[in-house]
Amino acid sequence: MAKGPDGRSSITRSDKGWEGWVSLGTDAATGKRLRRHVRAKTKAEVARKVAELEERRDAGQVARSHPSVREWVEAWVTAQRRKVRPSTLHGYRPDLARLVAALGDRRLESVRPADVEALYAGAADSGLGPGGLAHLHRTVSACFAAAERAGVIGRSPLRRVSTPTADPPEVVPLSLDEVRRVLDAARGTRNAARWSVALALGLRQGEALGLRWDDVDLDAGTLTVRRQLQWRLWSHGCADTCGQSSPGRCPLRHGGGPELVAPKSRAGRRTLVLPEPLVAELRGHAAAQTAEREQLGSLWRGGDWGLVFAAADGWPLRPEYDRHAWSRLLAAAGVPSRRLHDARHTAATLLLVQGVAPAVAMTLLGHTDLGVTRRYQHVVDELRRDAAERMGAAVWGR
Repeated sequence: MAKGPDGRSSITRSDKGWEGWVSLGTDAATGKRLRRHVRAKTKAEVARKVAELEERRDAGQVARSHPSVREWVEAWVTAQRRKVRPSTLHGYRPDLARLVAALGDRRLESVRPADVEALYAGAADSGLGPGGLAHLHRTVSACFAAAERAGVIGRSPLRRVSTPTADPPEVVPLSLDEVRRVLDAARGTRNAARWSVALALGLRQGEALGLRWDDVDLDAGTLTVRRQLQWRLWSHGCADTCGQSSPGRCPLRHGGGPELVAPKSRAGRRTLVLPEPLVAELRGHAAAQTAEREQLGSLWRGGDWGLVFAAADGWPLRPEYDRHAWSRLLAAAGVPSRRLHDARHTAATLLLVQGVAPAVAMTLLGHTDLGVTRRYQHVVDELRRDAAERMGAAVWGR
């Protein structure tokens, strides 16, 4: 197979289509000549990939060495910090830890599909379920796909690895009776309106916790979703010498804390009309928060946040505290345990029960795909009884 001379790229035809090699010079550690490989079905497409890789090489954006899996993961995570949300990056961490533990010392380009399959098998043996395996596959695929795009490897081994399948967990939304019991149990508690917003409007947790008073017009009876609350991950500021395993406990920690970010999609930015009882609840909640602020005086930390649902001192609520409060509320109401996100499923189901068209529900819930909305809406007892009554009327005339 013909190769270009040092410093030049080459394009050749093979039984797999067209292939190109881009020279990166020599490895300073080994003295070996370095190339990156690309492949495409047509000559024009591979030429485009070669030109793009040369441009990235000349801009210093392509590694001039053969990184290990560990080195590439570290580089990829650093790049991802500028591209994805903290919560997304946090979700990558356990998957990447498994990848590095299994293959960290291997050269990235030497990883084969069988190695990835062994990684999945080991994760399954350690107790990772189908959903976790599917998430692991998505993370590892993204990591290796980035290496392929950067020309660090010629072809991702994940292209030849079967995607682990996982049935979505069965979701049991709250019944209308359970919803009323939960709201009755919340009455008189701090941030009680938080749960009315969750169950009646179906806001995501980040949307509810990121809601500001300037997003709410109680006179007009509307609420506008403009942002979400996210918590950035902390980083060590001591070069890992403080002895704390968690960066959040480092005395010199930096980079972490709460921030308000825009919704991921245009559909996420939406204005909702509030039911009258919820308007009244929010008015009472605003008065209670004003009393808290006046009582704390200079200790109030709400500052410019202006959050509707905040800690007692006005500081943004941590998501885990919010989830714990939800669990305690269900227990107080005598309702079986549910995930907080199931409140969103419940709102979607109640919309269906009330006869709201799926396309309208999609807009209210901030979905971009009608299929997603339908997955949130579950056939509940009210609908089963209604269907039986309709069939009885049609067949037996009653």
